[in-house]
Amino acid sequence: MTQPRIRSPRPAPTPDLAELLLGLETEFDVPAPFDQQTLAAAEAAVANLDLPEHDATNIPFFTIDPEGATDLDQAMYLEKDESGYVVNYAIADVPAFVELGSKLDDVARQRGQTFYLPHRKISLHPPLISEDQGSLLPNEVRPAFHWRMTLDTQAALVNVELSRARIKSRAQLDYASAQKSLDGSSKDQQLELLAEIGALRTQQEQSRGGASLTLPDQEIEETSNGYKLVSRVPLPLENHNAQISLLTGIAAAQLMLKAGVGILRTMPKPEDKALTDFRTQTQLLGHPWDEKTSYGQYLHTLDVSDPKQLVIMHRAASLFRGADYQVINSQPEEELIQAALASPYAHTTAPLRRLVDRFVLLTCSILTENQNIPDQLRTALEELPELMRSSSAAANRVNKAALDLMEAVLLQHRVGEEFQAIVVQGQRADPESKGANGQLQLVDLPVTGSFSGPGEPGTLVTAKLVLADPTKRQISFEIVVQNS
Repeated sequence: MTQPRIRSPRPAPTPDLAELLLGLETEFDVPAPFDQQTLAAAEAAVANLDLPEHDATNIPFFTIDPEGATDLDQAMYLEKDESGYVVNYAIADVPAFVELGSKLDDVARQRGQTFYLPHRKISLHPPLISEDQGSLLPNEVRPAFHWRMTLDTQAALVNVELSRARIKSRAQLDYASAQKSLDGSSKDQQLELLAEIGALRTQQEQSRGGASLTLPDQEIEETSNGYKLVSRVPLPLENHNAQISLLTGIAAAQLMLKAGVGILRTMPKPEDKALTDFRTQTQLLGHPWDEKTSYGQYLHTLDVSDPKQLVIMHRAASLFRGADYQVINSQPEEELIQAALASPYAHTTAPLRRLVDRFVLLTCSILTENQNIPDQLRTALEELPELMRSSSAAANRVNKAALDLMEAVLLQHRVGEEFQAIVVQGQRADPESKGANGQLQLVDLPVTGSFSGPGEPGTLVTAKLVLADPTKRQISFEIVVQNS
C-alpha cells in the first residue's frame, strides 16, 4: 500500500517559510548532509565498480516515474504470448556500490530511508549513487538485478528467475505523459501490456482477499500568489505499475520463505469486530459493502472524488494497522502475511530509497545462486526490523509536521472564512462536549483539520476556520451548520 505524502516542485520558499522549513529539519533531527568521508566513499565505490558478466543490454527496458525523478530504482520490459506473460523487471543493484560493513553501509543504516520534505529531498545514499551511477537512467549501462517472472494468461505467477546483469534502459517515461499516450490514439505496446497485466494482477489480488488502497496525494503547486494545495488521485498507470512492484515483492517473499531465511513486510489481519464496524459505516455513508462482494472488489468500486466515499477509503486504511518487518525464523506462514495484500510480501523494489530492499535483493540473489547466506548478512537481517521501525517513525513524524505546516501557511490568510466539509471522525451531539472532538476533511481543498462542536462521521457541514498558525503548525475549525 502506498502512503500519501507531500509532493512539491520545490519552488523557492518565502523567507518566513524557508525559516520554518529549516526549523523542521532541526526539530526532528533529520539526517545531516553527507560528510566528505561518505562522499569520498561513494566516489571510490563508483571507481571500483565491476559490472556483472551477464549482459542484458539487448532488452529494451523503460522506466516510468513521477516527472523529474532522478533516483530511478526500476525498469521493465513486458512480453506476451499464447501461454501468458513475461515480466522483465530490472532493479538497481545498490549492493554493487554499497558493500556490507563499508562506510556507505554504515551511513545508510543510520538513515534508513530517503526523507521527503516540501523544499528538498534528503537521500539515503549520496547523489552520485542514488541519482547518477546507481540510477537506471536512460541510455546508460547500469548494474541491476534482473527479475524474469513468468505469468499465466490470468497473470498468476508461474516461475521466477533472478540474475545480476548489466542493463540499458531505452526510455524514461513519466506517469502523466504515459497515461495521456495510453488514452490517446497513439499506441504503445509496452504501455498497453502494462495496463493489461496490471488489471489482471489487481484481479489476482482481489481473488486472494487483498486490496491496494488508492488515497489521494496532497501536492503543493506554485501559483502567481505563492502556493496552493491540490489533491491528486493516482493515475491508472500508477496503480498498474504498483502491481508490478507488488508482484516482485511477492516473488521475493516466496524465494525467501522456501529457503527459510530473509525479511518480510508483514501486517496482521483486522479483527472481526473491526470489519463488522466498517461494514456498518459503509451503510451509514451511503455506499454499503454487501456480503457477496470481496473486500478488495468493494474498495475498487469507490470513487474518492466523492467526499463520503473518500471517508470510507480512509476508514478502510485504518482497518489494517501494525505493519512491521519480521525476520523469517521458522514461524508459521500465516504469521508472516501482509494482510492487506493477503500474501507474504517483501519490500524489494526501492533500494535507492529504502534500506531494507538492498538486503532483500542480496538475499534473493544469493539464494538463487544456491549459495549459503554469509553470517554478516544474517546478522544484518536481524538488525533490520528495528532500524526500519526507527527510520519510518522519524520520517512519518517529519512528514506529518511538514504537511501540518504547509496547510497552516496556505490557510493563514483565510481565518474567519467558512468552508464546506465532511466529518471524518467525530462524536455525537453532546452538550457536555468541549474543545476539539474530531477531524474533518474540506470538500474543495485537500485539507484535514480538527474541529469543535458535535459532528457525526460522514455528515456534510459548514465549518468556519478559527485558527491557522504556521509557527504552531495548527489549524482548527468550528462547525456552524450541520448540512446533512
